[in-house]
Amino acid sequence: MGQRVGWHRDKSAAQQRLIEEVERLARYRDKAHVLVFDARPKTLTPRKSNEPLSTVRYAQSGGSADELILELVYRHNFDTDVTVVTSDRALTRQIRILGAKVMRSGVFRRMLDAQS
Repeated sequence: MGQRVGWHRDKSAAQQRLIEEVERLARYRDKAHVLVFDARPKTLTPRKSNEPLSTVRYAQSGGSADELILELVYRHNFDTDVTVVTSDRALTRQIRILGAKVMRSGVFRRMLDAQS
């Protein structure tokens, strides 16, 4: 979300926009996408559709999105490629050690913008 200026002013709306953008990309690419957020927003707009190719996950109280991402990658059986979108260097190192690919956030943002 940090790839968009002003996202922090309304985190709930920023999350909703990102979910919708990723759903469009998932439909276009016909590939599953999992969005992981640190916390569920205080006001959550109901999702307009139940896209089978996108899932939204929230870190548990006291946990972080990075921890949940690492857990999901660790538990993945790698019958399909896994790519994690992040620009965090420490998370990137850990993800690669676990065998997943990493895409920088700016590259992913450009992919989303190309779908608009």
